[in-house]
Amino acid sequence: MIEILLSPLEYILAIVAGIIVGFSLGLIGGGGSILAVPLLLYFVGLASVPPQYSSTPALASQYIDVVDHMALGTTALAVGLNAYINSYIHFRRGNVKILEGVIFTIPGVVGASLGSYVSHITPGKSLLFFFGILMIGVAFLMLRQKSADKLKQDQNGGGLARLSLAKVIPTGLVVGFASGFFGIGGGFLIVPGLLFSTGICMIKAVGTSLIAVGTFGITSAAVYSIYGYVLPIISVLYLVGGIAGGYAGASIATKLPRGTLRKIFAFIIIIVALYIIALNYRGLLLIIH
Repeated sequence: MIEILLSPLEYILAIVAGIIVGFSLGLIGGGGSILAVPLLLYFVGLASVPPQYSSTPALASQYIDVVDHMALGTTALAVGLNAYINSYIHFRRGNVKILEGVIFTIPGVVGASLGSYVSHITPGKSLLFFFGILMIGVAFLMLRQKSADKLKQDQNGGGLARLSLAKVIPTGLVVGFASGFFGIGGGFLIVPGLLFSTGICMIKAVGTSLIAVGTFGITSAAVYSIYGYVLPIISVLYLVGGIAGGYAGASIATKLPRGTLRKIFAFIIIIVALYIIALNYRGLLLIIH
C-alpha cells in the first residue's frame, strides 16, 4: 500500500473543508456531505500526485487509484461520526423513532458492507465518474424538494407508523449498498426510503435517518479501513470543522429563505459534478472495456 503524505497546510484545509460541509448542512438541512469527497480530493489536495511518483507512470497510476478510494473511505467515517452527533440532537427533540431506525438500519448494514467491498474492487476513476452522475441526481432532487416550512407542517400527520418488513428490508438493503458503494451518508436516499417503508412523518424521517446515516458511514469506513483506505486524522478534522460550520449555517438559516439557498447550492453541486465527470470520464471507458 502506498503511503499518503499530507502537509500541515492540507490538514488545515481539511478543517476548512469540514466547515464548508457543515455550513451547507446547517444552512439548507441536507446535501452538504455530497461535497465532502470532491473537497477532499481537489480542495484539500489529496488528488495531487506526489513529485516522487510523477516520473514513474505505474506508481503514479496506482497512487491515483488509492487516493480516489481513500477519499471515499475517509469521508464515510467523517459523515458517519457527524450523523451520530446530529442524531443525538434530534433524539433530544423527540424526532427519532428508534424502532423504525434500527429495523431499517440492520439490512442496510449488510448492503453497506457489500457496497463497500464492490467499491474497493472498482477502479477509482469509474467510481468518481458515477459519483459525479449521482451528484447531479442529488442536485435535481434538491431542486424539487419541498420548502422547509411545508416539511415542518407534515410532522403532525401520519400517526403511528405501520412497519412492513417486506418494504423495510429490501429498501434498507438497497440504500445501504448505495451508501457503501459511494462512501456517502446517503441521507437523501434514506429519508424517502423511510417514508416509503415505515410510514413515519417527514420531520421524524429526517431525525431517524441519522441512525442509518451514521451506521452506514461507520460500516463503510470499517470495510475501507481493512484495505488501508481511511485517514482517521482527516476524518476527525472534517468532523471538527463540520460541527463549527453547522452551528454557523444553522444560525444564518433562520434569517434567509431556504428555498433560494437550496437552489443555489444545487447549481453549485451540478457544476462540481460536471468538473468531476470531466476529470474522470475515462472511468466509463474502463467499465465498458
